[in-house]
Amino acid sequence: MTATTLFPAARETPATTARRHPRIVSIAGSDPSGGAGIQADIKSISAHGGYAMAAITALTAQNTRGVQQVHVPPAAFLRAQLDALSADITIDAVKIGMLGSAEVMEAVGGWLAQTRPAAVVLDPVMVATSGDVLMPPEALAALLALLPHTDLVTPNIPELGALLGRPEAGDWAQAVAQGRELAAAHNVRVLVKGGHLPGEACLDALVEADGTVHEFTAPRIHTANTHGTGCSLSSAVATLQAQTGDWVESVRTAKAWLVGALESSAVLEVGAGAGPVNHLHGLWGSAAPALDSFSRLLWNDCAPQRQAIFGLEFIRELAAGTLHRDHFAYYLAQDALYLGAYSRVLARASALAPTEAEQKFWASGAQGCLDVELALHRDWLSRYPIESPQGPVTKHYVDHLQAVAFAGTYGEVVAAVLPCYWLYAEVGRVLHADYLRYDGAHPYGSWLETYADDDFAQATATAIGFLDGAARNGSGAERARMREAFAHSAQYEVDFFDAPHRQLGAPAARP
Repeated sequence: MTATTLFPAARETPATTARRHPRIVSIAGSDPSGGAGIQADIKSISAHGGYAMAAITALTAQNTRGVQQVHVPPAAFLRAQLDALSADITIDAVKIGMLGSAEVMEAVGGWLAQTRPAAVVLDPVMVATSGDVLMPPEALAALLALLPHTDLVTPNIPELGALLGRPEAGDWAQAVAQGRELAAAHNVRVLVKGGHLPGEACLDALVEADGTVHEFTAPRIHTANTHGTGCSLSSAVATLQAQTGDWVESVRTAKAWLVGALESSAVLEVGAGAGPVNHLHGLWGSAAPALDSFSRLLWNDCAPQRQAIFGLEFIRELAAGTLHRDHFAYYLAQDALYLGAYSRVLARASALAPTEAEQKFWASGAQGCLDVELALHRDWLSRYPIESPQGPVTKHYVDHLQAVAFAGTYGEVVAAVLPCYWLYAEVGRVLHADYLRYDGAHPYGSWLETYADDDFAQATATAIGFLDGAARNGSGAERARMREAFAHSAQYEVDFFDAPHRQLGAPAARP
């Protein structure tokens, strides 16, 4: 439809609303977990520079794992909320989400007919991300009756099929065809969202009432944190439309923002189910972590891995001097293979480093790895000869490091290589203290003495400092990737120490 206003002289056009913060009303249900509904809308509107207002249609008892209960207040009270807003405040756009009953939908439709807002976006919330049904089937006719008051409707694939009374589309072409059918039948724009379809590309299409299609594509973000994506996208589009007056541009910008919100969602760590997107990633991305707060965050993150390392048979037996020579030889052989690849990743860090000091540090580390590898072959492996091809853990660890080195930023590479410094230094600190208390000649004493190297401890502290510097200079999304790269490497450190026992088994079980 082409929306007009009841009092044109008292309202601003899109061109004038762009000069201030547009006032957006969200008409939706409440999500106490904060990831969807009114709470998500307020964050999304605020993230795009809008002033968020809300009229609550339903109260839910829900979290990231599902919806437990829904309470729908009287429709008359919702209408009272809406009338109070429009009697006092100029409304630049409306986003409509969960409407819990036909009576609520009729109340909203009556208010829209009277106030005729400049832009109305309807997100037909029928099924939650968790799979919970949020709208009774008999309310479908009342929902369709809202479309004449709507500029844009944003169904996902199942909702699009439900609005047409058809099975959900099985592929993208069928979804776009259903979008055209809905747009033509109700003279409304339809944003067809392809997130439910398989594939590495995530397609959306803005379908005009005349059948014109504008497609948008983005890489699929593999994350479980998808709670409230529909709410967040639709409220972002409504806010942007109030500023730009251009539906195509509004959808394009909102989609790009949602990609960033999904990419950085892991930093929130909310709930055990489908977590929320990071609505404020742009704001938080500009707030750099102070001093060593990022490295302290990573150290806390890897507490389970640190605990797991000291519970491993390999570490306990190494400290006690009871480690079987074959297990030790396997570890040495794998370490030599690992260090050859690790040196190349450190060289990559040197190439990406922003300062001369960092370049020299990582280049020196790369050379040091080669020196250690030669020493392993010359001094230790000559005493513990073993023919050991690259083991599965070594391969996976090296593949991870090389993947980050090939595609990651400087900060990501530093985060990926740091556990080899930091966790090794922590193991060394503990094992060397145990060695000093050992009574008698320790069979691995000269090896354990290398753990107490002051230069390595200082190098570890320097690497941690470079990590914090990279985190301060990076974006929120980059810090999320740094955190992920560090977490993977930390787990590989555990697996690397555990590999001798896993690959060779108990000594008594071998011939």
